[in-house]
Amino acid sequence: MSRLVVVSNRTADPRKAAAGGLAVAVKESLQQTGGLWFGWSGKLRDSESGTSGESDIKLQTVGNVQLATLDLTQEDHDTYYLGYSNKVLWPVFHYRLDLANFNVRFAAGYRRVNQLFARKLMSLLRPDDIIWVHDYHLIPLATELRALGCGNRIGFFLHIPMPPPLIMAAIPEHEWLMRSLFDYDLVGFQSEADVTHFAGYVESEAKADTLPGNRLRAFNRTLRVGAYPIGIDVDEFASLARSRDGVEMFGQIREEYSRRRLLLGVDRLDYSKGLPQRVHAFRELLAKYPENRNSATLIQIASPSREDVGAYDDLRVEMDSLCGAINGDYGELDWMPVRYIHRNVARKKLPGLYRASRVALVTPLRDGMNLVAKEFIAAQDPSDPGVLVLSRFAGAAEQLKEALLVNPYDTQGTALAIQRALTMSIEERTARHTALMQRIRQFDVHWWSSSFLADLSSTESSGDFRAVVSSSANLLN
Repeated sequence: MSRLVVVSNRTADPRKAAAGGLAVAVKESLQQTGGLWFGWSGKLRDSESGTSGESDIKLQTVGNVQLATLDLTQEDHDTYYLGYSNKVLWPVFHYRLDLANFNVRFAAGYRRVNQLFARKLMSLLRPDDIIWVHDYHLIPLATELRALGCGNRIGFFLHIPMPPPLIMAAIPEHEWLMRSLFDYDLVGFQSEADVTHFAGYVESEAKADTLPGNRLRAFNRTLRVGAYPIGIDVDEFASLARSRDGVEMFGQIREEYSRRRLLLGVDRLDYSKGLPQRVHAFRELLAKYPENRNSATLIQIASPSREDVGAYDDLRVEMDSLCGAINGDYGELDWMPVRYIHRNVARKKLPGLYRASRVALVTPLRDGMNLVAKEFIAAQDPSDPGVLVLSRFAGAAEQLKEALLVNPYDTQGTALAIQRALTMSIEERTARHTALMQRIRQFDVHWWSSSFLADLSSTESSGDFRAVVSSSANLLN
């Protein structure tokens, strides 16, 4: 049986609770199959240390998973991670060209670290390994592996949105990036909309041919693409709601807010999450539907995120101001309209918080999937469930059609949807929840992993890259 090799920007201890959607999903996949997880350690090293100036690989075995990590220099971290990944790719892929910084130094660092990852990974690979590369940090990794002679099957999954062709084309290196994806055997996206955007790009920019079997032919290579919406482990998350921490959190929140109806937002502090627009919509709710005053409370958790990027400092200041203004204008001695929490909340406590909330507000301006929406559904009491208000611009909206779908840019429309959620009958809430629960069970994290890996295993490589590698090897010899 082939070994699964997962490559991501960061690794995580599979024994510990993971915070991000990527880490949770990868952990679930590897715990089932075992294998190797390769990535950055999260640590920085002196640029002069290591063999030939490069970091040594650190190996650690945790259960049936082997972790392989390497350190980065400060320069590589600043250009590859803070620079190209988070100041170019993240804003552009989330449609925020105004926040992108196309510094050529960032692009050079991004290529350099992907080459470093490829060199280090090659020393660990076996001939029959199946390699699964994750997310925007490592788009060109397959190209670098192929150049070193790697003939393994390699799949790639993009966890963030794929932008429309014209937005993608704003990146100076866009052709190189998209060409790099054709060195994979299978590329997966979160939604059908993302697949459409990618196909539209390669058709317009590279004159790609569409072939049977979800395949695209461009750059003298053939690539299989597909939508694989990521899910959660529904039973595991539901069990967290019944655990001691979950029950204690549920009881604590219910007691403290016994006279209130809770609205909940759980996000990273990120400009893609639509947090200011959400707060404006809540203010509109209080202004237009005064019966919610002294009754509805918004708990907004905004976990710290990339605080060394300037745009996030501006967002934090804006959120502090908006939440303070609502509390000042509408608050009473015994009622604070918004409870704004800028810190991490332990994952084991979240199910109890979800379960105690009447409405979840998942209203990003753009999101690859957003697993908070699915976690909220899994944590509900099926006999008295809460209501999910979901942005139509989240990847989850393609699946979760029984949620109340909103345009987060439409403040009045979002306020109306929240009012509808707060006043919805138990019959309608139950019917919507039943349908949503069935869907997240059907397309859970195990389906996501097994369906992607099954398709990767059955995908026939075009053989083009092997010819290129062979020619390169002959030239070197």
